[in-house]
Amino acid sequence: MEEEPENYRILKLRAEILELGSAIRQLRREGLDDAAAQLLIARKRAQLEHLVKTSFSGAP
Repeated sequence: MEEEPENYRILKLRAEILELGSAIRQLRREGLDDAAAQLLIARKRAQLEHLVKTSFSGAP
């Protein structure tokens, strides 16, 4: 199977981050614990940052 193009992976991560942000807001509105979602969104943001840096720097 072919690896996903980097632009697609960037867009996919951004969409996942938006979804998680929405889930966090909903959890907060309902007074529920959002710690797991906060951790996941932090990881996704770090992945996105790394992917963007490597994509635009030309590094493999």
